[in-house]
Amino acid sequence: MATLKPELIEAVEALPSALNPLALSLNENPFPPLPAVQSALIESIGVANRYPEFLPERLRGLIAAHIGVGENQVVLGAGATGVAMQVLHAATDPGDRMVMTTPTFDGYPIFAQMARLVSVTVPMDPHGHHDLDALADAASSARVVVLCRPHNPSGTLESAADVERFLRRVPPATIVLLDEAYIEFAAPEHQLDGPALVRRFPNVVVLRTFSKAYGLAGLRIGYGFGAPELIRRLWTMQLPFGMGITSLVAVAACYGAETQLQQRIRQIRSERNHLRMRLRAAGIYSTDAHANFVYLPPAGRPWRQVFDVDDPSSPRVRHYADGAVRITVGGRLSTRAVLAAVG
Repeated sequence: MATLKPELIEAVEALPSALNPLALSLNENPFPPLPAVQSALIESIGVANRYPEFLPERLRGLIAAHIGVGENQVVLGAGATGVAMQVLHAATDPGDRMVMTTPTFDGYPIFAQMARLVSVTVPMDPHGHHDLDALADAASSARVVVLCRPHNPSGTLESAADVERFLRRVPPATIVLLDEAYIEFAAPEHQLDGPALVRRFPNVVVLRTFSKAYGLAGLRIGYGFGAPELIRRLWTMQLPFGMGITSLVAVAACYGAETQLQQRIRQIRSERNHLRMRLRAAGIYSTDAHANFVYLPPAGRPWRQVFDVDDPSSPRVRHYADGAVRITVGGRLSTRAVLAAVG
């Protein structure tokens, strides 16, 4: 039997462990890819010596048909983050203003810096919701405004009526990034009609990803959709050969396993609700989360000591500068570890 070279052993050891129940900081799906997806990925390895499509037209068409929009309304990227960067590259100039809630997904301040934009931040309220009036006021002089629904890190979402009122206040020349990275975890009655929304508001780009509910974070597959004219501009930024050859088969397999996917989503929702209930019973407030995580706002308890970053036996959660923490929902073992830590 051939001996593995040291560099290969090192690379394998550097892979993330799928078995670590304490890795609760990145909002990863606790489940591996669905069996049908794994099988499709294994089959696709045999053609890894071939390039993918020059531009991902087939994947674009597959996603468009699934969500109910025209092919010319979809743009693809390396995760939703890749699409967000395409928007900034295609539609902004250095010095333009980009408005976002704080705290928010860590990527947005970084993207603004990379595009040489001026970040304008609007604090969320004490219950983890957007201040939509303040956000709209700030957007009046901005090129891009970000609205996460459910919000990252608080997991909250604003009502459809409130979102519509907000969008009516945003100038037509301001692009709205409606980040729906976690929307599959929200109950159906809380989900917006995305295709209808972009028909009414042609300055909106809805961002979605296969990293969260679909459990494909390592494959980096994301997409955005919006009005044809706006998406045409973004498609000019579509990187040739930019979507891996596994993307098409993985997405097709995901769509073909919708029943199993929904079962997993229900399990994660159930575990999220169980964790929130147990935290509430312990006198710990968490926001009304609609994603695959819970958020504990700054409180009298020093969360940095409760979840000690230097203690390998402590759950690895996401800490924020103001003292808040975000905890990814894992399995029951992860939940027990979190509850044991908060005591």
